[in-house]
Amino acid sequence: MTFSYYPGCTLKTKAKELDRCGRLAMEKLGVGLEEIKEWQCCGGAYPMAQDEIATKLSSVRALVSAREEGRDLVTLCSACHNVIKQVNNEIRVNPDMSLRANNYLALENPYHGETKVLHYLEVLRDVVGFDKVASAVTAPFTGKKISAYYGCLLLRPASVLQMDNGENPKIIEDFIRAIGADPVIYPMRNECCGGYATLEKEEFAGKKASAVLESAGGAGASCLVTACPLCLYNLKKSGDGSLPVYYFTELLAAALGVPGVNVNIVSEGAA
Repeated sequence: MTFSYYPGCTLKTKAKELDRCGRLAMEKLGVGLEEIKEWQCCGGAYPMAQDEIATKLSSVRALVSAREEGRDLVTLCSACHNVIKQVNNEIRVNPDMSLRANNYLALENPYHGETKVLHYLEVLRDVVGFDKVASAVTAPFTGKKISAYYGCLLLRPASVLQMDNGENPKIIEDFIRAIGADPVIYPMRNECCGGYATLEKEEFAGKKASAVLESAGGAGASCLVTACPLCLYNLKKSGDGSLPVYYFTELLAAALGVPGVNVNIVSEGAA
């Protein structure tokens, strides 16, 4: 089984481990990820203006590319997933946006939202199955207490992303169980880390990220896992290192025994 794959800019630069471990883990699970050709930056944030079209066209190109290959489109970065899926939804439900996008791109075969967009975690849950992931694990994180950090973009708006319950999700906790660890639920797992305020309001962003770390550590977590490069950056910058933060693909690859991927987590929580 092979999917079209959109990596996005950050996974080629600052978040290479999110991408590398994700690809290697899917290989282990027998799933192919074929990078789409000539992809462009998704923009990093979904433009809310209804008359905005130019910054949405790169997402439409990626969606069209996957459709031409006859495949679903898989994303891994939380921000890329959010942008591409929201653009796809708008093309599907907004005839004016669909018309303008098709006119701008001069598509011989107009695009109307036919491509299915999946986050990597959805592939694990709905295609591979967490039970099969668990059976493929050779180095389980038995006894490790791990907290999921969802952040803002992975689940919201829930009515469009339709990935999990936006307020009480469990997809990453189920993933944590599949790799043999114990998920730790804490109050701020859905709260913003201050991501997009980092450059202009560094102190504010630091307070937001520190609050997330304190919440997870206070609940007994030994580490946090996330799917968002910006979240990982902010959390690491604001922390003192006592509560490690990893991409969930790093833990997946390590649990599957991928050579060269090592994640060391202490058994005791940070509390």
